[in-house]
Amino acid sequence: MNLWKNSIILLLALTALAAGQHRRDPLTETEADQLRDMRMEPLKRLKLYIKFTDARLDSIDQLRNDPKQADGRAAKIHDLLQDVAALLDEINDNLDTYEDQVLDKDQHKQFRKGVQDVVEATGRWDERLKVLRNAMQMDPQAKAESHGYVFALQDAEDALKSCADVAREYAAEKDKDEGKGDATKK
Repeated sequence: MNLWKNSIILLLALTALAAGQHRRDPLTETEADQLRDMRMEPLKRLKLYIKFTDARLDSIDQLRNDPKQADGRAAKIHDLLQDVAALLDEINDNLDTYEDQVLDKDQHKQFRKGVQDVVEATGRWDERLKVLRNAMQMDPQAKAESHGYVFALQDAEDALKSCADVAREYAAEKDKDEGKGDATKK
């Protein structure tokens, strides 16, 4: 009986610990509402995710360039990088969802345009993350602060690589589909 009671207490303690490690939502309430409104419009939805990711990277740049923001900067950059990684994962999920979904002709065209927008955005984001990575090596202030966000940066870089790979894969499929369409017209 005592073993049973201790097991239940241990289980409850582990549950409470796991609940305390809840990841914060990378989206504001307004952003979540905007995405919800666009759930059936792939292009607009992907554009929103691109906009939100750009905003997080802009915030990182502003933090890095504002000496008044030095206090707590590493923790803020860490959180923003976690948001970037989460948003990139969401873009991946949306690409997979829309790729697997039956879309009408207009939605399919929108999705393909959105894929191209994501491919272009991943190139920009890669450059911005490289600037941050290089600053960690070249700038003594950034190097000192980077201990607070180096792992979050690595996660964001990994998420970006995955997102770029998926978007390029779907863009290549689009090119193949268009090539087949041209061949059948001749």
